[in-house]
Amino acid sequence: MTILGIETSCDETAAAVVKDGREVLSNVVYTQIPLHQPYGGVVPEIASRAHVEKISEVVKTAIDQFRSSTSNAGRIDAVAVTYGPGLSPALIVGLNAAKGLALSLGVPLIGINHIEAHLHTPFLYDTPPRTAPHVDAMVPSACGEDSHFHLPSPDTAFPALGLAISGGHTNWFDINAIGEYRTIGQTLDDAAGEAFDKAAKLLGLGYPGGPKVDKIAKAYFEHGKMDWIPFPKGRPREGVTALAGLPAELCVSFSGLKTALLRYVQQHPELLNPAPDAPTLEYAPGASVTVALARVVASYQEAIVQAVADRTRTALRQRAYRSLILGGGVSLNSRLRAVLSDVAAKAGVPLLMAKPKYCGDNGAMIAGLAYYRRNLVGEDALRLDVAPSLEIG
Repeated sequence: MTILGIETSCDETAAAVVKDGREVLSNVVYTQIPLHQPYGGVVPEIASRAHVEKISEVVKTAIDQFRSSTSNAGRIDAVAVTYGPGLSPALIVGLNAAKGLALSLGVPLIGINHIEAHLHTPFLYDTPPRTAPHVDAMVPSACGEDSHFHLPSPDTAFPALGLAISGGHTNWFDINAIGEYRTIGQTLDDAAGEAFDKAAKLLGLGYPGGPKVDKIAKAYFEHGKMDWIPFPKGRPREGVTALAGLPAELCVSFSGLKTALLRYVQQHPELLNPAPDAPTLEYAPGASVTVALARVVASYQEAIVQAVADRTRTALRQRAYRSLILGGGVSLNSRLRAVLSDVAAKAGVPLLMAKPKYCGDNGAMIAGLAYYRRNLVGEDALRLDVAPSLEIG
């Protein structure tokens, strides 16, 4: 079965065609980052307008790439689309485009949860795998690229501990099978990606902050510097109302960490106004920061990574899982990948995560999951409205 997936939940306009839930036959992503950089974050009205301008072109390109392949007949069997969670104005554009396309093609429409789709990304591949189709793990190197690739399979992955970590979500899920999820832990305020972006803005690193934080921290590590600032790791107290019945040991709060960073910067004004002769560290060709600022960035990232690792480690002790599934844009962070690889290895389970190009928002994850989630189709799907606060499950 060949499905076209459309994704417009935030600031990427994306479309892809996926066969049988896993083989990616085309994948097109238009990113709006340059449009939002002057504002230091995503502006919903600008995102919506850009989706309107680009959706037809992106979808057409994905279909053309799919049909130009000599390995298929060019038939699309269904259209899948994100209907939540996300920015309401952005979701509306994708949902309406998908409804119209499904009607014009005379095929079913399938509504998909964006966060659930991120947890499907480890099962996507670009070409038929050279290895056996039911090998259990994809083992990444610390740099975020795949040192060697073994194709994980939904048939062997569950029950699994799922971690969705992105700009809008940091959630731990007990997953019995595709479609069977139970939230066991979450952030009580900012998501990890949002915490990275806000710190980068405070430190004058620009938007989006996550990739720069990762590069600067990596450069700091590679120079053998491990002089940590003791930033808090954000474990909430038992009995806090915001826990909503979830165990404190599996939840995290980044508000205290952000406050600690702000106070540190206020106490060290030289960080943002360094002396001309302050030692510097190059983190990318032609780009450098002071060593003092790099230390702050690396320490802040380490606090987030270790907080996530602590909760993951605790969750893995509570049940005999067959895998740890990692999904979402922040899963591209090289330090997080390295630390969680170690956590999973010590727990005796494989860490399943997407190839880097499928970590961010994309249409392939929507089309891929839709093959397994055809419960919301037909007239029910055509009556769908956007659900900006949609929960997984």
